[in-house]
Amino acid sequence: MKDFNATRYKLKNIATERVFDDEGWTLEDKQSHVPSLIRAVYESKQIRPKGEEHGIYRFADWLPVKRTLSGSCAPVPYRSRKLAEHLGLKNLYITFNGYFPEIGARMTTCSFKETEAYSVCGRLNGKHKDKVLVVASAGNTARAFAKVCSDNHIPLLLSVPEENIDALWFEAPLDDCVKLISPRHGADYYDAIKLSDMALQSDKFFAEGGAKNVARRDGMATTVLSAVTHIGRIPDYYFQAVGSGTGAIAAWEANLRLIEDGRFGSHKMKLMVSQNAPFVPMYDAWKARSREMLPYDDDQARLDVEEIDAKVLSNRKPPYGIKGGLFDALLDTGGDILVATNDEARAAKKLFAELEGVDIYSAPAVALATLIQSVRDGRIAPEEYVMLNVTGGGEKRFMEGKELFFLKPSHVFDIDPDPKEVAEKVEALFE
Repeated sequence: MKDFNATRYKLKNIATERVFDDEGWTLEDKQSHVPSLIRAVYESKQIRPKGEEHGIYRFADWLPVKRTLSGSCAPVPYRSRKLAEHLGLKNLYITFNGYFPEIGARMTTCSFKETEAYSVCGRLNGKHKDKVLVVASAGNTARAFAKVCSDNHIPLLLSVPEENIDALWFEAPLDDCVKLISPRHGADYYDAIKLSDMALQSDKFFAEGGAKNVARRDGMATTVLSAVTHIGRIPDYYFQAVGSGTGAIAAWEANLRLIEDGRFGSHKMKLMVSQNAPFVPMYDAWKARSREMLPYDDDQARLDVEEIDAKVLSNRKPPYGIKGGLFDALLDTGGDILVATNDEARAAKKLFAELEGVDIYSAPAVALATLIQSVRDGRIAPEEYVMLNVTGGGEKRFMEGKELFFLKPSHVFDIDPDPKEVAEKVEALFE
């Protein structure tokens, strides 16, 4: 974007409401002893979307970015016809994140994790120019960050479970600035996080921050900004499958900003988020109305993760109970956590392809399955406005006729590796 000026904003501690300056890569309020997310408070109180040619940065008013990067695409909302008719809904809007050229959707990683990567990398201001960004992922986030960092020559260390590395496909070879390490087969996303934490013991690396990074959440929030500026109002319901819940937290925060904007309504959309059974730790906590996650045996959790189709929904330590996290978002919006089985999600995936004309990933299929349940159970009136966040799709369409390139791990570690060995090997990757 020509003549781009860094977005002006402050940071706010959700627990204490203290407002303070961003030092460049602030992930938490170090003056507070209360665990809490921080939130960006933008100087611009009204969103003024720029032209579609600016990609995700058309929403730069509400993105904590110092620069823009080329190649991004914003989420594409559209009003459903066939699926809406099938469900008996008059106002079903789908926000599509992926590759669906017929509607203008051209995310080449086929996932809304692109919104995170372009926002996070746009937040970089040179302070960490001699360091390596570290991202742990169950798959889709890694693919998005790998593409963006490769295209822009940003050094990146990824940690992804060995079982999930088939998700790391690309249409062209990656720049050598991107490296991958993995915990061995049988590990899950939490094990990948633990491995990345070991790498972060070295001063050579710095953490992307996950849900704590305001750029990640506000990048994901563009799904809601795209929808609301298209519809002209805030929806009544928001459906999304969640692994960490970060996307739903982002949707809630966008909703609050849109209320303050004053042009799109004053209500809060009910967050209807979902998990893939049998891996349902947040569902269990929410049904117990517990802010704290309930005990979950590590071995049992790994077994449950192996069973689910939507591997990306397998975070064992999500930002659920932290102040400003998913628990608070659900309470504030009158939302709920729902559950779908593999069979229900597979049926929903097939239905979406038949009626909307494009393939979707297992995670948004879980969300659609719970939307189908909610309509069947009479929770949603036909005239209410519903946003379905299709967090990834169009992979089959994108891959047609293409030679793909896969990122392979430089090192595969045991589930409980020696931290010193990890530090030595990952440092050597970037010498």
